[in-house]
Amino acid sequence: MDSSASKDRKFRTAVRIAVQSVLIALLIGVDHALKLWAQRALGGGRVLQADGFMALRYQENSGAAFSMLSGRTSVLIWLTGAVLLGCIVYLFLGRSGSRLTDAALLLVVAGGAGNLIDRIRLGYVIDYIEPLFVNFAVFNFADCLITVGAALLLVWAILGARRDKRGKEKP
Repeated sequence: MDSSASKDRKFRTAVRIAVQSVLIALLIGVDHALKLWAQRALGGGRVLQADGFMALRYQENSGAAFSMLSGRTSVLIWLTGAVLLGCIVYLFLGRSGSRLTDAALLLVVAGGAGNLIDRIRLGYVIDYIEPLFVNFAVFNFADCLITVGAALLLVWAILGARRDKRGKEKP
């Protein structure tokens, strides 16, 4: 391989990883700024309500989604850490070949890391978004990032399955 082409590829990889790292850090920063605001503004049982659609209510969640594994913080820390490590390695290796997958993994990593930091630092995750139009759990910005990232991964998997099916059908 040509030395300049190799250097160029390494440079592009370094820039991609740096940009992804900065975006992850920014999203984690937004998540923690919102959690700090919720803790200060909504602590003590205060609730902000918006037209019966949504409320902002401070809640400490020692479990995962829908309070699953509540009180099993160490299990959640190790499980989350393992999943994040896998996502980070896959994201930073750049093997997905898809910007959609990279974006999805970036969101999952940022959201997962935001909640993991809470679990390690506080022993629980700060939640504050409560939809009122449906009976649903209170959640936070990091949960939104994880959900959108997982949805994008699902879209990527469906599109990939369709591409594979079309490829097999053509002679």
